[in-house]
Amino acid sequence: MQTRERVRPCVGPWVVGAAIALALVVNACGAGPTPLPDAAGAAGWELIVLGRAQDAGIPHLGCTQAACIDRREGRLPAERVASLGLRNADTGQTFLFDATPDFRSQVHSLAGERPPDGIFLTHGHMGHYTGLLYLGRESMNAKQVPVYATARMGAFLTANGPWSQLVSLGNIALQPLAYDAAVTLGDGMQVTAFAVPHRDEFTDTVGFLIEGANKKALFIPDIDRWSRWNRDIRALVDSVDYAFLDGSFASADEIPGRSTVDIPHPMMSATRALLQGTRGELWFIHLNHTNPELNAADVVKDGQRFGM
Repeated sequence: MQTRERVRPCVGPWVVGAAIALALVVNACGAGPTPLPDAAGAAGWELIVLGRAQDAGIPHLGCTQAACIDRREGRLPAERVASLGLRNADTGQTFLFDATPDFRSQVHSLAGERPPDGIFLTHGHMGHYTGLLYLGRESMNAKQVPVYATARMGAFLTANGPWSQLVSLGNIALQPLAYDAAVTLGDGMQVTAFAVPHRDEFTDTVGFLIEGANKKALFIPDIDRWSRWNRDIRALVDSVDYAFLDGSFASADEIPGRSTVDIPHPMMSATRALLQGTRGELWFIHLNHTNPELNAADVVKDGQRFGM
């Protein structure tokens, strides 16, 4: 049986232009949670869950389900969009996996008022890169924040406004991210990107292997189907300690009037069955607002930490 770390809950087709800006304003968390305190005796690297919802968060615009109403009316805390933070308690280094519409509060939780030392992007869907706008001159006006992106993702950011302005003004510094080539972060930590099959309308999609001195983790928030991948997910999960995997849907009939053929993701039950008996701890992330399993034991909690 898999063991579970104790949860430390947290307090608290592509359109360029006005539509994206409006989406960011609507979805962005205001003041956000306070920065996470250092765990007693913590040292070295740790992964921190900074959000667990699908791209548009919870409450979701237009949603009339109880999960959204309770959060909209304040009976439950809002759920931030799926992201992981990586922090070194000794050196103060911080890295962010995906730049979501909740970027402001996630950076605040991870690094206080300074930008992270690097941002790793998985792909070009709304919930995974649009938070980069907060590094621009209308907001932080950051200087040369390293953004690790594949050649296709980097080309998309460079060729399309408003993202191209972040590049031209030096708010971000694009760092090439090659498949299956490790990026060394220092102090025993490295990150490796690998291609995964997903709806790649504008960019390719990657997942990440995050390797510390003591532990290894997978981060795959989006994939179409495990059966469409040219890698063995069981073997991968056997080789790591934690697997943060796509938990978008619990069942294929969650969204009336829409087919999961159009928005393919592996069902949580299928992933559980597929990975039965593997070594790594399975943790679901990136849950849609329709997913009834938000409180399942194998779903991450915002603020949860994992030593690396």
